[in-house]
Amino acid sequence: MATEALKRSSRKPLARHVQRILALLVIVTIFVSLQKLFGSKPHRPAGGEFPRKIWQTWKKDAVGLDPVDAARVRTWTRKNPTHRYELLTDDNSMSYVRHHFGPTGLNRPDIVRVYQTLNAKIIKADLLRYLVMYVEGGLYADIDVECLKPIDVFIPNRYDEKDLDLIVGVETDMPDFQDHPILGQKAQSLVQWTFMGKPRLPVMMRLIENIIKWLEKVSKQQGKPISDIVLDFDDVLVGTGPSAFTEAILTEMSVQSGREVTWNEFHGMLDSKVVAGILVLTAEAFAAGTGHSDSGTHAGKNALVKHHFHASSWPTNHPRFKHPIYDEVERCNWNAECIKLWDSNTAFFNSLPVEDQLKLIAAKKIEEKKHPLRVDDQGLIGVLGPVVGAPEHQLPEAELVGDRTPRSGRPTQEEPLLPELDSSDELVTPEESRVDQGSGTSNSKKISHQRRRH
Repeated sequence: MATEALKRSSRKPLARHVQRILALLVIVTIFVSLQKLFGSKPHRPAGGEFPRKIWQTWKKDAVGLDPVDAARVRTWTRKNPTHRYELLTDDNSMSYVRHHFGPTGLNRPDIVRVYQTLNAKIIKADLLRYLVMYVEGGLYADIDVECLKPIDVFIPNRYDEKDLDLIVGVETDMPDFQDHPILGQKAQSLVQWTFMGKPRLPVMMRLIENIIKWLEKVSKQQGKPISDIVLDFDDVLVGTGPSAFTEAILTEMSVQSGREVTWNEFHGMLDSKVVAGILVLTAEAFAAGTGHSDSGTHAGKNALVKHHFHASSWPTNHPRFKHPIYDEVERCNWNAECIKLWDSNTAFFNSLPVEDQLKLIAAKKIEEKKHPLRVDDQGLIGVLGPVVGAPEHQLPEAELVGDRTPRSGRPTQEEPLLPELDSSDELVTPEESRVDQGSGTSNSKKISHQRRRH
């Protein structure tokens, strides 16, 4: 008995010792994980200047641009004569990706494979801009973006270019709707139709790898190869568009600054701010005229570009949720009263028996035949009224003016075209184009993308 008691008493200190060791291991593991996530060293900028390059991508080469797009391209080359202009197209983008991410480049066969496999053009276009900006840096702009001011004034005087890695602008700052079932995931986002960066930024590779993982996940969920996956409007935004872009940047800010950075730091921002080498401009800079988020107008002194939202009909292939009676809530363009009414109307509709719902849908179709509504590249435009029995208010008409951002108000005539091209500004298509890698250049590889002759 005495021996057993002695054994039990000797086990107690040992058990306590083991518990302490396990607790210490848990603490060390948590500490290491936090170190990996947020780091402990202050952010070190890439240094140097932003490459003096302007990148755009489109379906066709410069010769195939229509007069409207060509005129907008000309605003970039005319206002920035010391920048090199390049246009990648559907025909030559694959050779560009192979050259830079293949065995003789960064040797990322997974990136080459996914890009080659993709058939969804908007996903391919989003991914391409990130690939180009990772390799080359400079400024990226969608083909339908007009340059209002020279790139040299994009950085406010109080900042040193050498301390910055990336320049982005606010697109949507509507956190009151972050829990909305449809609008929530796009209520807080940064513009990705125009942004600037230095080459080889970790945030760009983080974004690229996030997209690869997301595509593989969707492919697995749908039981289809990446080439055949089906995506709706919100899938695109979350997977490769502004939401994905914003998430990657906030994560990078957190990693580089050693603390969690959330959208709260940019909500209601009255002036630009820098976090971990990333300059965030107000909505007026890259998203002026969108009609929400205090974006101001294109005449504002801080408006740098004008997005015309006419370049692509991709939402036709990746539609938004469209209610059979009340259409798309996005047409409210973040108007709180309009969204509230849309929510109450659709909730009332959903509460009706199926038979009554079908009757209302049939009645709407009859009404539409009598009074056809105007159609744009994303669907019908018209008055969205309440169903019978719902509060008797009427939603305002809304004109969709873009591929991602609608504007409130009555339909207006198409804006005047920019000045026509002249022969002195002709875009050329050289047989051989210089390919930059980091700070060096190489003339040995023939990549057939567009350059502007200086």
